[in-house]
Amino acid sequence: MPEFRNPNQSGSGIQDNRSFLLMIIVMIGVIFGIQYWRSAHTPPEAATPPAKSASTPPASVPPAATSADTPASSARRNAADDDSADTPQPSAVQATEATSTVVENELYRITFSNRGAQVTSWILKRYKDDEGQPLDLVDHPASDKFGYPLSLYTYDPALTRTLSTALYVPSATGTLQSPATLNFRYQANGLEVSKTFNFGPDYLVHVDTVALRNGAPVRALLAWPSGTGDIEKVRLHLGHGTNPSESEIDTMQNGKDEHLALKKVSGGSTLNGPFDFAGVSDQYFAAAFIPDNPQSASVVTLHNQIDLNEVLRSRNLPTGKNLQMPILGAAVGDVSGHTRAQVFVGPKDLQVLRSVKTPGGRSLEPLLDFGFWGPIGKYLFVGLQGVHALIAPKHPGAHNYSWGWAIVIFTVLINLLLLPLRVQSMKGMLKMQRIQPQIDEIKARYKNPKATDPKMAEMNAEIMDFQKKNGVSMFGGCIPTLVQFPLLFAFFTMMTKVVELRHAHFFWLPDLSAADPYHILPILMVLTSFLVQFYTPSPGVDPAQQRMMAFMMPAFSGYMTWNYASGLALYWNVGNFIMIAQQLVMNRTALGREMREIQLKRASRRAAAAPAAKSPSTKTIQGRR
Repeated sequence: MPEFRNPNQSGSGIQDNRSFLLMIIVMIGVIFGIQYWRSAHTPPEAATPPAKSASTPPASVPPAATSADTPASSARRNAADDDSADTPQPSAVQATEATSTVVENELYRITFSNRGAQVTSWILKRYKDDEGQPLDLVDHPASDKFGYPLSLYTYDPALTRTLSTALYVPSATGTLQSPATLNFRYQANGLEVSKTFNFGPDYLVHVDTVALRNGAPVRALLAWPSGTGDIEKVRLHLGHGTNPSESEIDTMQNGKDEHLALKKVSGGSTLNGPFDFAGVSDQYFAAAFIPDNPQSASVVTLHNQIDLNEVLRSRNLPTGKNLQMPILGAAVGDVSGHTRAQVFVGPKDLQVLRSVKTPGGRSLEPLLDFGFWGPIGKYLFVGLQGVHALIAPKHPGAHNYSWGWAIVIFTVLINLLLLPLRVQSMKGMLKMQRIQPQIDEIKARYKNPKATDPKMAEMNAEIMDFQKKNGVSMFGGCIPTLVQFPLLFAFFTMMTKVVELRHAHFFWLPDLSAADPYHILPILMVLTSFLVQFYTPSPGVDPAQQRMMAFMMPAFSGYMTWNYASGLALYWNVGNFIMIAQQLVMNRTALGREMREIQLKRASRRAAAAPAAKSPSTKTIQGRR
């Protein structure tokens, strides 16, 4: 190798300059020679491109350049922009007939059509619909009308229709086993579209889409436009004129989640990012997009109406009136036009959602919304899951059957934890009974003023001061009830939110998340609620209020459980049985006997003071031994 020196140095600077110039000329010649050789030996562009690798093409590279692109094909694309009539146009890349490709793993079986390069069936293998068939999360009647999952949405309706009806060229047909990569390409009439799907072992699918029109990027968003197949079954089974309210659009921006119900969703509205995730969900399942670049992501909300009469007629079912049913959807894309995102399509299972992470490190757990009593409902379910994990049988056939027993055992544990509060409450009620004669004297002195009388405030102040001096709290006997009601309302919400209880059977109950089909538990609910009121002492309670509580509470509990989740009725009934047993035991203790004696003395004094005590206006329901 000759030694090259700085030409500014003294010595052989002129000779070094000539050598350096000669080297540059040789390098230029080699580069042009390689380009000429490639252009001369590259075969014509094939109609079906080879399959793409799993790597993601850079955003600045058109989709054709990521597979079999060559300088010759690039030259043809550049020539397409030339106004010269003699310049040959680029060859079209489109299929001649409709084909399908199936991709599956242990969790799902997805069917793609090359028409629109979109999904026509997304079956979750571990779940069934209400008819016992494999659950398909594609709402077919709505998708036929408004678009299929993973289609492309643009702000030009004509272009959207073209992209969803074009025949793309797939990289593979038949059946693929995950992990796998599936690519679709389309090129015609100035449009160039590439859609690449990467499949793994879980519920996630990575999608990379690029759309160009005359070489310029098109803002084409990846869409799930037509709700979920689970809601399709709900519409058909709920009866005429019923709108399923479980469908919603879920988003998360900078860690703050939001759940948009039907009434809050406007069709075609654009929401600007950043977005950790966005998608559509129903009661138990979700289709959520997780953008690779949250900062430049945008969301379009879709809200359409479908005539259910058309669907019912196609199923040979009776039609009705005013059956316009709402259909929610969402489209997510990058403002640059090159969209890269993961798509989660699966159950709103707490453990599954926790395992899915966004680029910012957040999980999809907020998709499972427990409502107002969310924090309580969430931890109630975590506790229920823990009990179920301990008692669940190992063989899958009896797995769901164990959820009913888990509710029973979990209810027993909750009531054991509340037992000290109930004992403390009974002690508070006994203290209240001991000073009740003095309180009655205070009331008699004020001659029971009306609520609007200024003396009423004076009387209440004197009673509270007297109770405080004797260590009695007017709320002491209400603590167990105050604790129980949040638990009950949290259970009320949780029972219809968790997918684990969906189709979980227990004796005659086919689904713990649905109402008791024979209404056995609601009827039992009325009886047990009455017995709870009957055996629980109520010192100092007005007789009229006592009678109202004795009959209104059972009626209310029966109404609440008549058409609601049978799992809630099971929890409530078991809790009532435990409360009755506990109260019967406590009524036989020294504490209970003293309360009973005080009540009998008060009843005797009342009978002596009022000869008409046996009239209906003064009857009370006493706590029993």
